Amino acid sequence: MGHRKLEAPRHGSLGVRPRKRASELTVRVRTWPAKTWIEVLAERYGSEVEKLNVARRPMLLGFPVYKAGMSHALIVEDRPRTPLTGKPVFTPLTILDAPPIVVLGLRTYVAEGGALKTQGEAWRSPVNAVIEVFEKFYKDSPFFKQYSAKEIVRKYLAGLRKVNHGLVKPDPGGEYGFKFIETDFDDRVKQVLSGEIKAVSLIVSTLPVFSGIGKKKPEIFEIRVGGGKIDELTSYAEKVTGGFVTVSDVFLEGQLVDVVGVTKGKGFQGVIKRFGVKELPRWHKHRKGSRKIGARSPGFGTVSEPPQAGQTGFHRRTELNKRILKIGVNGLEVVPEGGFLHYGLVYGPYLLIKGSVIGPVKRVLMLRHPVRPPLGWLPLTPPQITYLSLESKQGA
Repeated sequence: MGHRKLEAPRHGSLGVRPRKRASELTVRVRTWPAKTWIEVLAERYGSEVEKLNVARRPMLLGFPVYKAGMSHALIVEDRPRTPLTGKPVFTPLTILDAPPIVVLGLRTYVAEGGALKTQGEAWRSPVNAVIEVFEKFYKDSPFFKQYSAKEIVRKYLAGLRKVNHGLVKPDPGGEYGFKFIETDFDDRVKQVLSGEIKAVSLIVSTLPVFSGIGKKKPEIFEIRVGGGKIDELTSYAEKVTGGFVTVSDVFLEGQLVDVVGVTKGKGFQGVIKRFGVKELPRWHKHRKGSRKIGARSPGFGTVSEPPQAGQTGFHRRTELNKRILKIGVNGLEVVPEGGFLHYGLVYGPYLLIKGSVIGPVKRVLMLRHPVRPPLGWLPLTPPQITYLSLESKQGA
């Protein structure tokens, strides 16, 4: 008489315990790559990279984006030595809204006791940068005709004050109604950039006033600067502080990136949904129920490896080596009929990512240069997109 085998591989990774809710939606990147994507390509392919008209330069190692939705496209397969090389392939993709970010300040680190210690910060007002972003990317959009640069700055400062009331103070008699509190930047930079600096980071803010969601509060991230020697990094950080950075300044079309964010929450779930264990069939001796675990552990206070019910989703996770298919400036060219469900429209710069990414729509995600690029083939150029679906997603 046949029966189910009594052995099976364990379900679920023990490395992501405890499976609890993320502490915040604005994730902190714990590991930054030692090399930028351009440096990885130059090390792998050498002189072939020079033909791409890109050179090693200081840049941010990450960029925050908003997840807008998904679609599909026909893409010519450019991976070598595959059965479909050179042929159009149906490919699902994710559209990410990527408004420019403004740089609020810079932070330097020195080595102390075998670890990095913060040396100091220098802050500069981003008001002029917000105005430049509006005039360069959004002023001519029909959806921003009713707004002036003054109104955009006022909205941004009002939201930034809700995030950190120490950075922005009310200014009823001022032009914008709020005032960014900045330090004496020139004197402060001299102090921050003195000594043996080991790492440089920029403190940046998103601009949700330009996104497709009705969000007021911007997110504040600390992003490491890489792509050169330390003196090159410090001069770049000093130059860009108080300005803005676009996604095309950080990434190249066709390159691989890591996605760091919080997954879609699913609440309290049982062992079948949470771990994918097999449900044994009910029979007359299984009257105590199905879809349950047996012995939990030898006792309380010990490590419990058997699958148990509990929180599912809304975890902080990192996806490695997602490919950027395209970087665009006018987001309306990729918006489907009727807009993206539960998001709206993409008005400005955007990204197309091959496949899916974690999180629901409207979730803020951090894209990062890959910390563990593949050992095999690496793309030098973006693939050719022969068709992009713009059909309505209503009822799909």
